[in-house]
Amino acid sequence: MQNVGAAWLMVSLGAGPIYVALTQTAASLPYFLLALPAGSAGDIFDRRKLILFTEFWMMAVALLLAVSTIAGFMSPWLLLALTFALSAGDAFETPTWRAALPELVPKEDLAAASALNGIEFNLARAVGPALAGIVIAAAGVAAAFVVNFVSFFGVILVVARWKRPIRNRTAPRETLAGATVAAIRYVRHSPAILTVLVRTGVVMFFSSALFALLPSVARSVSDTAIGYGLLLGCFGAGAIVGALVMQSARDRWSTEVIVSAGVVVLGVAIAAIGGLHRLSSLAPVMLIGGAAWVIFISLINSLVQNLAPDWVRARVLAIFILVYQGSFAFGSAAWGAVAQRAGIHAALVCAGIGTIGTTVFAVFAQLPDSSADLSPWNHWRMPVVIKEVESEIQRGPVLVTVLYDVIREREAEFVEAIHQYARIRLRDGAYRWGIFRDTESENRYLEIFLVNSWAEHLRQHERQTLADRELERRLRSYVASEPEARHLIYTYSKET
Repeated sequence: MQNVGAAWLMVSLGAGPIYVALTQTAASLPYFLLALPAGSAGDIFDRRKLILFTEFWMMAVALLLAVSTIAGFMSPWLLLALTFALSAGDAFETPTWRAALPELVPKEDLAAASALNGIEFNLARAVGPALAGIVIAAAGVAAAFVVNFVSFFGVILVVARWKRPIRNRTAPRETLAGATVAAIRYVRHSPAILTVLVRTGVVMFFSSALFALLPSVARSVSDTAIGYGLLLGCFGAGAIVGALVMQSARDRWSTEVIVSAGVVVLGVAIAAIGGLHRLSSLAPVMLIGGAAWVIFISLINSLVQNLAPDWVRARVLAIFILVYQGSFAFGSAAWGAVAQRAGIHAALVCAGIGTIGTTVFAVFAQLPDSSADLSPWNHWRMPVVIKEVESEIQRGPVLVTVLYDVIREREAEFVEAIHQYARIRLRDGAYRWGIFRDTESENRYLEIFLVNSWAEHLRQHERQTLADRELERRLRSYVASEPEARHLIYTYSKET
């Protein structure tokens, strides 16, 4: 209801297509700006308290938006500013909100819970816009903003009563800056996650034209907000149908096939909308587009959640949201500018063709499998610290060495495996890695890696997962004896 009210108010203020498109940009840009610190905060601080804080912030902004509209102070730029502030609260909350889902249900129920959550959201998306159109027609835009303000009380009550389980930490708590760096490092060394992010960003850039230009399309076929609400309601209803169909489709086809098919259908719908001029013909196309949209976004979101372990899940989701909303914000502004110059029809046709064209990524960047077990696997022996270096233990960096006596016949396999293992070291905390061969012993290799601090190395012990176990076991099968690890604290260095 809030989104419909803001978009319709912008149109009612006499703003052109670029301002209407900027409404979507103002709603999306905070996700781009705040995603990384929001994800770090979601993994470091108490998730329940963080959600409560952001809910109170959004409720205050919603009240200011309603009061400004009722008092007649609203202008296009003030509306954009308040839309940005409201979205900023949601942006800071979203990574934590999504990361909390695995805490609420057992792992075996996570897929079903995610699907149920998608149905619930899109049911609200189907009903909300239609209700907004009725409320705006009957009582004005300000009434929709007042309803939005009141709705926060229910969310705050539920979250306040949530009894979140206590998490036991053995390693020191991360700092906000350190957690952000760890998130970037984790994603950088996770090819599967990078593939999902690239595919998401490209699709979102082109498909954002649908949401950015829909208010202008609705205005051209209907003089009231009811028409716009009806189109969004059809989109939400289609999303519900798509969520239900998706469950049976996943039993028959791979994620890649379903996602690519959804993107093609979505692209066709976007291109078709630009050439339709009646509500009766736009409505069924929006229904189909909504089904295709939810299939794409639900499967992509599920992939990201399943590819990230708990210790970094909120941060990885934050980077996903950053890419998602950043592409959305940039795309909305770009397609608004295209519509301003070339017309809405041309912009939507080009965006639809571009959306279809993104399926070419399936040829060389297929979506990954998400069946790996990311449960913690902290099997490493904790290093013993002698009394003489306890006062220096907080210094950095830390140098870790691991000596391997490799079986001669397995040397080539060992070298291949250790290079694969390097990605795990770098992903979980190391900032430099290397493998050296002993000149005095034919089959002896020395692995080294540097970690910023002792605390970060302790966290590194907690970050290995059961999915890493197979590679480590394979690596161990290539050596004649137990690898010998050493931990060295930085003391002094000098450069010539």
